[in-house]
Formats: sequence, structure tokens, C-alpha cells
Amino acid sequence: MSYSKVTTLLCAGLLAALTPLAKADEWNQKTIFTFKEAVEIPGQVLTPGTYVFKLLDTLADRDVVQVFNKDETHLYGTFLAIPDYRLKPAGKTIITFEERAAGAPEAVKAWFFPGFNYGHQFVYPKVKAVELAKANKQPVASMPNELAANTTQPATSSNQASVNAMKQAPLKAQKPAEEEVAVAEVFTPPPATQAAAQPPRQLPQTASLLPLVSLCGLLSLAMAGLLRMAQARVG
Repeated sequence: MSYSKVTTLLCAGLLAALTPLAKADEWNQKTIFTFKEAVEIPGQVLTPGTYVFKLLDTLADRDVVQVFNKDETHLYGTFLAIPDYRLKPAGKTIITFEERAAGAPEAVKAWFFPGFNYGHQFVYPKVKAVELAKANKQPVASMPNELAANTTQPATSSNQASVNAMKQAPLKAQKPAEEEVAVAEVFTPPPATQAAAQPPRQLPQTASLLPLVSLCGLLSLAMAGLLRMAQARVG
């Protein structure tokens, strides 16, 4: 194989392997969690094990989170979330939990992707949100109880109505004293500077190719040197 063909294949391989990864993780915020104990998510309890959390491919204003098994061959559910914020972004993934009664599994409260001060706070069916608000003595975002079944249905094109129903659901906040208020009264929007830090809602085109072009150039020089050495030895 000629030098030019080898170099072309190497560069093409690098472009194919690296370019799709440039922003994909930031776009869907794919995160792998391993739980040593059972944890609760809206509508069900996850047994100890490894799970994948990521954002659904959607342009909706509300966050929609999906939870898969380790290999992403089984979807446990599709869940509604509201924005949660930190003053400073963390350098690692953070997941927070709601306290529960003794013997009951902890309920997932929110999840933050590394580098973002913008996170995702899970919305629970009203009956569960009331219970969590009492146990934690703080408000919990809720949606109508009748939408609880929607969380466990696959988010496929044939079942898009279930996802749309959750995205359009009237959200409330359940307070510890069993008072129900508008979600905006408790969970206030972030300052404009923080809102601007939210991840893009569309998959970015492609990252800059300049670093890869430079790398291909270095590979070309290295390959040229190796081929010349090989030709000299043969001669």
C-alpha cells in the first residue's frame, strides 16, 4: 500500500472515530451510574446495578430523561424533569437523593452532568411527591397521578403521545405541609447568566476539524519518514 493511501486511511479513521464524539455526550449528557442499593425513580424502583441516564432527543422546553440498562438494550422509563441549578458547575457527575422512611429505597432527586451548573430534577407523580415532600421537609415537583403510567412506556414514534402528554402536563409543587402551589412559586428560574449556560437543544453540527487536520499532518510526516527508512533498507 502506498504512503498516500496509508495516510488517507489513517486520517479518515481518525475523523470518523473522533468527530461524532466531539459534542455528543454534552448534547444528550449520557451518564453511567452504578447503584449498590436499590433506588427509586418516578413510577418504579431500580434494583442494584448499572444504568445509563441520558436526555431524550427532543427540542421541547422541558427536560425529558431516559433510563436504560447498562447495554442500553432495555428502556426502564422516560421521565419528566425541571431545571435544577448550582452556583458553580461540578467537575464530576453529581446525583442527589430524597430521603425516605427507614427501609425504603432512596428516591433520585436530581442529576448534574460534569461542567454544567444546569441539572435535571425529577418530577414525581403527585401521590409520591407528597410523600417525599413530607419526608424531606422541602417542596417536590409533581405531575398528575394519571400520568405515572406514561413514565414506564417506551418513547418510540408509535408511543409519542405518552411523551407529549408529559411535556404538556400542568406541573405543581407539593410542600411539606401538604399544600399544593404552582411550580414557579417554589422553583424559580435561574439568572440570565446561568440560563445561558444550558446545553444546546440541537445536536451540534461538527466540532472544529483543525486539531484533526494538524494531527493528520503530523502522521503524514511520520509515515513519510518510516517509508523512506524502509526504502533505504531495501535498496
